[in-house]
Amino acid sequence: MRSALVLTLALAIGAPLARPQRKSAPAARSYAAKSYKDLKFKPLPELRLPEISSFTLANGMKVYLLENHELPLVRGSLRLHAGNVYDPPGKVGLSDVFGEVMRTGGTRDKTGDQLNELLEGMAASVETDIGETAGTVSFNTLTENTDTVLAIFKDILTQPEFRQEKLDIAKNQYRGVIARRNDNAGGIASREFERLIYGRNTAWGRQMEYATLDSITRQDLIQFHNRYFFPANMALAIQGDFVSSTMRGKLEKLFADWNPKQPPVPPVPPVTNKAVPGVYFAEKKDVNQTSFRLGHLGGKFSDKDYPALDVMNDILGGGQFSSRLVQKVRSDLGLAYTVGSAWQAAYDHPGVFLISGGTKSQSTVEALKAIRVQVDRIRDAEVTDEELRIAKESTLNSFIFAFDSPGKVLSRLMTYEYYGYPKDFIFQYQKAVAAVTRADVLRVAREYLKPENFVIVAVGKSEDFGAPLSSLGLPVHNIDLTIPEPAREAAKADPASLARGGQLLEGLQKAAGGAENLAAIKDYTHTAQVTLTGAQAGLKVTQVTRIIYPLIRFEQQLPFGKITIYYDGKGGGFMVGPQGPSPLPAQAAKQAKEELFRYYPRLWLSDRDPQRTVNATGAHTVEISDKENNWIRLTLDPSTGLIDRVTYRGAGMAGPTEIEAVYSDWKPVGGVRFPHHIKISQGGKPAAEVAVTGYELNSGLKPEDLARKP
Repeated sequence: MRSALVLTLALAIGAPLARPQRKSAPAARSYAAKSYKDLKFKPLPELRLPEISSFTLANGMKVYLLENHELPLVRGSLRLHAGNVYDPPGKVGLSDVFGEVMRTGGTRDKTGDQLNELLEGMAASVETDIGETAGTVSFNTLTENTDTVLAIFKDILTQPEFRQEKLDIAKNQYRGVIARRNDNAGGIASREFERLIYGRNTAWGRQMEYATLDSITRQDLIQFHNRYFFPANMALAIQGDFVSSTMRGKLEKLFADWNPKQPPVPPVPPVTNKAVPGVYFAEKKDVNQTSFRLGHLGGKFSDKDYPALDVMNDILGGGQFSSRLVQKVRSDLGLAYTVGSAWQAAYDHPGVFLISGGTKSQSTVEALKAIRVQVDRIRDAEVTDEELRIAKESTLNSFIFAFDSPGKVLSRLMTYEYYGYPKDFIFQYQKAVAAVTRADVLRVAREYLKPENFVIVAVGKSEDFGAPLSSLGLPVHNIDLTIPEPAREAAKADPASLARGGQLLEGLQKAAGGAENLAAIKDYTHTAQVTLTGAQAGLKVTQVTRIIYPLIRFEQQLPFGKITIYYDGKGGGFMVGPQGPSPLPAQAAKQAKEELFRYYPRLWLSDRDPQRTVNATGAHTVEISDKENNWIRLTLDPSTGLIDRVTYRGAGMAGPTEIEAVYSDWKPVGGVRFPHHIKISQGGKPAAEVAVTGYELNSGLKPEDLARKP
C-alpha cells in the first residue's frame, strides 16, 4: 500500500522514483478524527437572474425567450389554463385522455406514428400533457432542426386530429390504470387521504371510473381543444441556441394565422370541503405492513407564514435523517420503515399538511401514537438553535438548485406569472426563511398544526395489528375500495321473457344430463391445457380447477413456475407462487368469486337460486344475472340444446372486458355432458384455446384438500 502511495505522489510532483534511504524508522503518527461539523464553507454567491425577453404576439399569446448558446439545443414549453379540475362530473378523466391523444392522434396531415418517425429521425420530441390545473405542450430539438420542429409543434397545438383508434388505445390503457389502482398500499393511502381532505365528490377529490372513462368520445376531445386552446389562454417559453430577435420573427410568422377566441377560463374551483377527523381504514389482506397518511388541509405558497411553516416542517419530518420523526420514530423506536412530513403548499389552492410512512402491521397503532407525540412536542416548546440552523441552511442552500439551468429559471418565472405571483417571489421567500426564529417556528406550529383535526388513513391487514385502531381514541371508518364495474344496460325482463328463460334453461339441463344429475355433483375437478393465442401466443399453461362450492382452488403450471390460488368462499384465501406464499389479493378473490358464479352445475341450475334472474333475450339466448352485478349470456345450439357460446364480463389485461367463449366437443362424464374444447376471445380478439383433458365428479374431495398449502 505504501509503495502505491509513493508512486502516486511521485507522478503527481514529477519526482524520481528512487526510495529515500532512512537510518531508522520514524515515530508513529497519530491522526485526530474530524467531525463534519468542523467543515467551513463560503457563503453561496448571490443569485442573479439572466435577461429574459418577453412580449405578446398579435393573437394574444405571451412569449418568453432566453438565449443560451452553451449547446446547440432549443427547448420550448407552452402552458395554458386547463386541467382535470375542470372535467365535467360525468366525464372524469377527460383531460388525462386528451393529454394523451392530442399527441398520439397526430394532426390533419400526419398520424401520430408518422410524427414519431419524423421526430425520432431528428432526435427531437414534441409532447403534450394536461395536469391538475395546467396543461403543457413542449418541444425539444437540435438548433439545426428548429424550423421543422416548430412547424410540427404548431400543427399539434392548433390542429390535432384525435384519431379514434388512438382514443380507443388510450381509454384501454386507463382502464388498466383503474383496474390496478388498489395494487399498491401506499398509493391507496395517498389517494384516499387526498379524497377525504378535499371531498370525494368535489373537483379536487373525484377519480376516474370505468363509467366516466367509457363516456368520453372523440367529440369531447374536440370540444376540450376548442374551449381551452386559444392564444390568450397560454404562454410560451423558449430557451436555447437562438437569437431572440430572429426567434420572435419566426413565432410572429408561424402563429399569424391562428386567432381563435374564447371567454376567459374561470378560476379553479374553490376548496370548500370540511374533512371529518378520525381514522379511516382500508383492508388489504395481501400485505404484512401498514401504509399510513395523516394530516389536514394546508395552505398556499403566497401565505405570509409559509416560509416559517417550511422551516418548521423541515425540523418535524421534512429534513430527511435530521428530522424528529426520522430520529425518534424510525431510528430510536424502530417503528417505521419510512416516515416524513410535508407542508405541501400549492400556487392556486390550499395544499395539505401530510405525515406519511409505513410500519409493520403489528406496530401500526404504536407508530401512529409515536408520531402524535412528535407533533405535540413541536407545538409545546421551541426547537433548539441547532435544529433551526440545520433547517434554515438546508432550505437556503437548496436555492442554488432552483437556478442551476436556464430552463429552470425560465420555467420558474413563467410559473410565477401564470399563477399571478411577483417575479421576485423566490427572493422574497429566501429573505423570509433567513429571518425565521425559534419563536416563529413555535408560533406557526401552534397556529397551523391542528392534531385534533387530523384525518388518519391506514391501509393494511387488520388481523395482524398489535392493537385495534379504536385504541387511538378516534372514530374508525372503513374505506370501501371496490372498483365500480362498467355500466351495463341489462336486457328488459317481463313475465313472458322470464318464463321463456326458464324453459331454455330447462332444455339445457335436460341436454346436459338432467337437473338431478347436476344437483348431485358435490365436488368437481377439471384439468385443462390452455394455449394463449393473443399477445403471448404459444405460451402453454396447465390448469387444474377443484371446486367444493363455495370453495375453489386453481393450480397453474407456467413456464416460470407453479401458482396456486385458494378462495375460501368468504373473501379470503391464499396465493402461492415462485416467490412464496401471500394472502389472496382482493382482485384475485374477486375473480375467484366470479368464476364460482359461472361454475357449470350451479349456473345451469340457476332457476333454483332465488338470488338469480334467468331471462330470455332471444329465441335461443338466455341471460343469467344475480344481485352482485354478475351476469352471463348463454347462446344455445337449437339442434342439441347445449351451449354454443357464452358472453360475460371478466378480467382482462386492461381491466374488465367482454369475454366470449365458444364451446364444442361435448362429452359425457358421470352422466353429465361437458365441453372439452373452448375458444376464448377478449374484447373481440383471440385470447386462448382450452383443451380439457379430464373431468372428475364426486371423487371424495374434502375442504381441507382445497385449503392445503403447497
